[in-house]
Amino acid sequence: MKKSRSFVATQTGPASSDPFSVLEGYYPAAAQDTELYYTLKESVPIISAAITKLVHLTGGFKMICSKEEYQEELDRFVATVDVNSTGMGLDRFVQVFFECLLTCGTAVGEVVLDENGKVVQLYNTPIKNIRLRRNPEEPVKIQLCRYNGIDSEPVKYPDFTVVSTLNPDSGAIYGNSLLKGLPFVTSILMKIYNSIGLNWARAGAVRYAVTYKPQNDTLERGLAKDRAMQIASEWSSAMSSSGTKDFIAVGDVDIKVIGSDSQILDSEVPVRQMLEQIVAKTGLPPFMLGLSWSSTERMSAQQADALTSELWAYRRILTPVAEKICNLFLALSGFDASASIEWDEITLQDETEQAQARLWNAQAKQLENQSGGVEN
Repeated sequence: MKKSRSFVATQTGPASSDPFSVLEGYYPAAAQDTELYYTLKESVPIISAAITKLVHLTGGFKMICSKEEYQEELDRFVATVDVNSTGMGLDRFVQVFFECLLTCGTAVGEVVLDENGKVVQLYNTPIKNIRLRRNPEEPVKIQLCRYNGIDSEPVKYPDFTVVSTLNPDSGAIYGNSLLKGLPFVTSILMKIYNSIGLNWARAGAVRYAVTYKPQNDTLERGLAKDRAMQIASEWSSAMSSSGTKDFIAVGDVDIKVIGSDSQILDSEVPVRQMLEQIVAKTGLPPFMLGLSWSSTERMSAQQADALTSELWAYRRILTPVAEKICNLFLALSGFDASASIEWDEITLQDETEQAQARLWNAQAKQLENQSGGVEN
């Protein structure tokens, strides 16, 4: 009979027993900023696409064990560890961790153990469930606390948690979101989109003004009201008909399209200006986000180098996270070894250009060797 395993509850999970934790807007400023950034991702698809693109461009990795006899166990853990109950693999944990880091500026994860002290799951903690504060005993270090909707208390086992921040300000313990500075720009963009929707709702479905002008004689003026009602009835019948129907009227009847004289403002220039600000914040070339501002636009070598440097900066933030988790697994499994990360090569240029670059490097090295031999 297979024994069922009981799991230790996550330290940083939601405090479901608190009745106030479900109230919207009940969290302090840090959590409210987080909700704002997630709202930006939902409101402007290009922001969500940019964050997803950065996560994918960061690439995959392989964990290397310092002792070869434990490499197979480490590979099995990296490939099969449960993540958030629905995912699997350390790579999946790092992707969710990185997405949270870009969106919120701060990301927290936890290594979950069973009753035997073995690693059974990795958990990505929602930022609204935790608070960071300075450790009263060691002010230079931060203290991770679980937030229950009213107050916060330090987690019992901080060694089984990982915390990363993105571009924190001097002296700050929270990081800065990649989207910081975009709420104002996004608000202008949403106003433009909203006005476009209202204008099309008004002018897109054509509305008509039907004006009946009675003659000056007494009889015609006396029947004006009745004839106006008849014209209105016939016009309504003609417009509501699914097929083509003629409208016949007697007298001086004038029909005009409402709003035909007004001109809808050109939104191309202001929308592009706002999108340029958003794209500049992400660090990605516009065409990678589906913005074809130039018919011959492509990534230059300088753009590729700049983006590669940006991705490596992100990798340097994620490297300690993956290595700490794997080192915890090795230590708790009784293996006297350590793990290091080996990232996949970033390939942003065409294969032809990469081959050409390798050829030039080989030729330059050959010339250096020849010149060195001549000097000797």
